[in-house]
Amino acid sequence: MATDRRTLLADAALGVLADEGIRGLTHRAVDRKAAMPLGTTSAYFRTRAALLTGLVTRLVRLDQEELHTMAEQFPALRTAEELVDGIALLTRQRLTGEGRRRSLARYACAVESVRDPELRDILVPRENAGREAVRLFLAGHGVTDVESRSHTLLTCIDGLVFERLVSGGEVPREALEGLVAAALR
Repeated sequence: MATDRRTLLADAALGVLADEGIRGLTHRAVDRKAAMPLGTTSAYFRTRAALLTGLVTRLVRLDQEELHTMAEQFPALRTAEELVDGIALLTRQRLTGEGRRRSLARYACAVESVRDPELRDILVPRENAGREAVRLFLAGHGVTDVESRSHTLLTCIDGLVFERLVSGGEVPREALEGLVAAALR
């Protein structure tokens, strides 16, 4: 039961962070969001640092699950158009509904990790099915510096998601097509 409650509290903390920002993330706010008695969050995450660590760990797990699911939907990318389709779907998911809330929390945690090496270590890009699909696609199209191009492509996509998170709207398909074309050059 403790694991379930920790997950529930971490999910509530993600919601608080998305709704209220880093300053609003308190043990009491998480208790309220989780509909738990006051003090419950403190019992599971004694300090603010422990709460942030639990939140970031949960966030990374959710992101990994999302990327794994995406890779299953696009098992063998053969054309640039298929890669753009997959990236477009991911960016839409990251900009709407629960994906938007996770994106808001992710960027707040990224800024917080500048001063917290433990958070930074948790947030470091992980090996995942999505990253591997991009690598395999680029390698299959004769790109020689696959690691560098994959990193650049994914970083640019992340930047576009951030920009649209702040300014609103979807990431234009033409922008994604341009990034994929540049990665293939």
